Amino acid sequence: MGRGAPVCSGRDAGAIWAVAYRTRVGRGWMRGSREGLLLGMALDVVFGDPRRGHPVAAFGQVAKALERRLYKDDRGRGALYAGVLVGGAAGVGALVERWTRGRAVWRVGSTALATWVVLGGTSLGREGLRMARVLEEGDVERGRELLSHLCARDPAGLGVDELARATVESVAENTSDAVVAPLFWGLVGGVPGLLAYRAANTLDSMVGYRSERYERFGWAAARLDDVLNWVPARVTGVLAVIAAGRRAPDALRVLIRDGGRHPSPNAGRCEAAFAGALGVRLGGVNSYGGITERRDEMGDGRAPEVRDVRKAVRLSAAVAGLAALVIGARR
Repeated sequence: MGRGAPVCSGRDAGAIWAVAYRTRVGRGWMRGSREGLLLGMALDVVFGDPRRGHPVAAFGQVAKALERRLYKDDRGRGALYAGVLVGGAAGVGALVERWTRGRAVWRVGSTALATWVVLGGTSLGREGLRMARVLEEGDVERGRELLSHLCARDPAGLGVDELARATVESVAENTSDAVVAPLFWGLVGGVPGLLAYRAANTLDSMVGYRSERYERFGWAAARLDDVLNWVPARVTGVLAVIAAGRRAPDALRVLIRDGGRHPSPNAGRCEAAFAGALGVRLGGVNSYGGITERRDEMGDGRAPEVRDVRKAVRLSAAVAGLAALVIGARR
């Protein structure tokens, strides 16, 4: 998640989906197949990401090839790059929806397949649990190797507790990126929304960095990802508050107070809610590509420990479950 989008409070965010469901306008622009989305979630739970031939990986190869042809240290060229790829993904989804129009079974099936392809909740949980097991065994070197599966933070020199914090923060942020945001855009935009969101999020992870190469070329991809995640990140924060149970008041307080302290306009909402729900303190010194960032801390509790990694994974799964309930309750 990048930077620069506007912010709102946790209370404001809590009403966003509810308003969408209750208003005639909301029902009009929610075009996704509820049954298809739920079936796609079930496929993700059972199978996780496809082991071979993952369409997102294929999209990444296409994006790399196009980057070689279009790259220029220029925002306009980067906007063209992002527009072609995200627009192309949306166009494929539009063709699928046109072909399945009036064919209920095919529409449900195509939505389920697209949902399964773009969701990453099960894989996120598996990576988090792998990290938990490694850290519980005290294998710091292996933990540093696994960190790249979760985030782009430099692992060199990180100890057990630092790796635990990085994992908890990544699980929190990616609960929105990998679960809530795809489902939100699937509800809003159907198959085109699912594919366009995943394309934009993938491009952000590829070129949306403030490095010498991508400061300008990747600007459009990063800003687009910010815009598309603005609502889902806040919904994720609210769902994390609900999933916090008896710690819900703490989670809500930290979400409202600290959600805007993160450099990202979106990741902070997720991390703040998780910090309050888990009773830990997130944020601090992070290193990316040799650049050190000192971030404000979120939460009032202790520093994260290894035991908090499994708790974060369980909280992430609970958020996904609540998202499924929201979809199932749609009229």
